[in-house]
Order: sequence, then structure tokens, then C-alpha cells
Amino acid sequence: MDKEQIDAIIAIVSDYGLKVVFALAIFIIGKWVAKIVRGLVKKGMTKSKVDPVLIGFVSNIVYYLLMIIIIIAAIQKLGIQTTSFVAILGAAGLAVGLALQGSLSNFASGVLIIMFRPFKIGDFVEAGGIVGVIDEIGILVTHLHTPDNKGIIVPNSQIMGGHIVNYNAHDVRRVDMVFGIGYGDDIDKARSIMAEVLDSDERVLKDPAPAIAVSELADSSVNFNVRPWCKSEDYWGVYLDTHEAIKKAFDANGVSIPFPQRDVHLHKVEG
Repeated sequence: MDKEQIDAIIAIVSDYGLKVVFALAIFIIGKWVAKIVRGLVKKGMTKSKVDPVLIGFVSNIVYYLLMIIIIIAAIQKLGIQTTSFVAILGAAGLAVGLALQGSLSNFASGVLIIMFRPFKIGDFVEAGGIVGVIDEIGILVTHLHTPDNKGIIVPNSQIMGGHIVNYNAHDVRRVDMVFGIGYGDDIDKARSIMAEVLDSDERVLKDPAPAIAVSELADSSVNFNVRPWCKSEDYWGVYLDTHEAIKKAFDANGVSIPFPQRDVHLHKVEG
């Protein structure tokens, strides 16, 4: 082997060796930077009081995406063409995305639920066509139980794809009720009786004050809208007890509660 061949080999080894060194440097430094970025993402999301499940997932996604970029950059530094490699990754990503389209939709909806917090565990809600209490909020699904204690799992995309009613969103709720009296009964007397019933219930708030007003002159009754306010946790107790108390108070004071009636007249046809 002559001197020119030796020099050529040395030049090739030297050039390739430098490429390997630079590639390793890119990988090592890039990995260090990716860890720092992951830590910063975790710190920022923790300060924003984001759900711990989402913090771990997002920070890991950021880290692995950065590592893919770093690995491609390191391979490219070695002189290897990465165009086809990137194309393969893109095609694989597209195939996986299409295969997991429903799951990705649920995941995106789960992220939105965790970030915007339309409800929390323990809230009584109407969401995704289901009425119940929130038991668990997951990345893909949300667990609820209904008033009759049936457990239901609802995909997050179904929840975010429709309207959400959170009955526990505020500390105070208005209880809407309708009571009817007969046309022959005294309106002022009935109003006074209902006001006394509400005033005697400690759960009914004084501020905002309850509203009692004639709302309709119906076919067989004069209807009142009765609308007291109470704490959200007292809603059903106030609703049910008020109906019973007003019925008993009306009975005790001679106020009638009419019900639909039909008169049937028989005519004899002589043949």
C-alpha cells in the first residue's frame, strides 16, 4: 500500500470520525436540551394547576418529539439521507392517526375537559346525553353514576361534542315550581300561605328573595310561579318538601287545588 492510499484512508477515517463526533455531540447535547424543555413544560403546567395526568402526558410527548428531531439531525450529520426516513415516519404517523381517529378525538376532548374544567369530580351534570354525578375524569373517557346509581362510561368526544349543563357550577340555585288554585279561591290568601311556607323553611334564602306571582289563567286553575333560592346541595330537598308543605297548607286553609275534569252529558235518542 503506497503513501497516497494511506493518506486517502486517513482522510476518509478522519472525515467520517469528525462526522461521528459531531453526530454524537448533537445527540448528547440535544437530549440534554430535551430534558430541560420537558422540565420547563412540567413546571409551567404545574404552576397553572393543570391536572397531573395531563402534565405527565404532555411533557413526555414534547420530550419524544424533540428526541425524534434530534436523532434525525444526528443521522443527517453522518451523511445519511433522511428524506426517505422522514417520509416513512410521516406515512406511519398518518396510518396510526387514521386507525386511532376515534381515540385521538377522545384524547383531544379529554385534554380540553382537563384544561377548561367545565365540571369537576362530584358535580351533578348533564353531558353527552347522560345525567349523573362525575366519578372520574380520564384522558379518553369520563365515568359517571346516575341518580339510580348506575355506572356509565362516556367517551370524552361525546361530552365535548354537545352541550354541558353543570348543576353545581354555582353555590346557589333557583327552585322553579308551579302551583294552581281554583278560580273561586282568594289569590292574596293563597300567595300569603305560600309565602309563609317558604319563610318557615330555613333552607330558603332571604337574599335573593323568593318570587311568588300569578303566571297563567289556565283552563281550570290560576297558576302561580313560585321561585325560591337555596344552596345547590339543598335543591331537591327544598323542591320536594315545598310541594308537600304547600299542599298541606292549602288543605288546612280551604284553598283548592283543581285538577282537570270532564263533564259527560248523555242524551237519550228515542227510536
